[in-house]
Amino acid sequence: MGFEGVKALTFDVFGTVVDWRTSIIEEGEVWGRERGLEVDWVGFVDAWRAGYGPAMKRVNEGELPWTNIDGLHRMILEEIIGEFGIEMEEGEQAEWNRVWHRLKPWGDSLAGIERLRKKYIVASLSNGNVALLTNMAKNTGFAWDCVLSAELAGEYKPHTAVYEKAATLLGLETAEVMMVAAHGGDLAGARRAGMKTAFVRRATEYGPEQVNDLTAPEWVDLAAGDFLELADKLGC
Repeated sequence: MGFEGVKALTFDVFGTVVDWRTSIIEEGEVWGRERGLEVDWVGFVDAWRAGYGPAMKRVNEGELPWTNIDGLHRMILEEIIGEFGIEMEEGEQAEWNRVWHRLKPWGDSLAGIERLRKKYIVASLSNGNVALLTNMAKNTGFAWDCVLSAELAGEYKPHTAVYEKAATLLGLETAEVMMVAAHGGDLAGARRAGMKTAFVRRATEYGPEQVNDLTAPEWVDLAAGDFLELADKLGC
């Protein structure tokens, strides 16, 4: 299949571009050692992430007013720290919440995005808020041409408004944009909005026992094992 009409690639970030789980576990282990605390950091991080989808759904369904991801992460953090025996002052909670701004990329992310950028506009399209994504790019060196976020649409992916807003802001039709993600649900939303879709496999996003998103949905336009393979397939 040719992709001559594609002018921009938009990237999911959490799990697709950055390894959120390992990043936060490692930071938690350092934080705990410095304070002499024994914490189940794997369980803690998984619980924090588990609240993410339901919280966004509550926003999309109108149960909660618009709240950006920093706000939702903080809400979930406050709910779970007691369950794991962690005591944090207000300032520590605020700093811990910013761990999502400091996530580390997968090993192929920086080089792959740089290659893809030579041919296409490359932009984030994450549920993360603009400040979070901007700080992350600064910390990691991501060479985005543009930082796009669900925050700009006032809805969360996979709502079609997010993908449509991204294309509009880029001055493009949705058919001229390819969504790159490691999650079938995200790509399904992009497809409904009229975007092309590329699945990139991140088999350990949720750890070694991950069971979801191990294979590309049969309807995606392109599938790759990492960003370097994606660049190869797109002739970059």
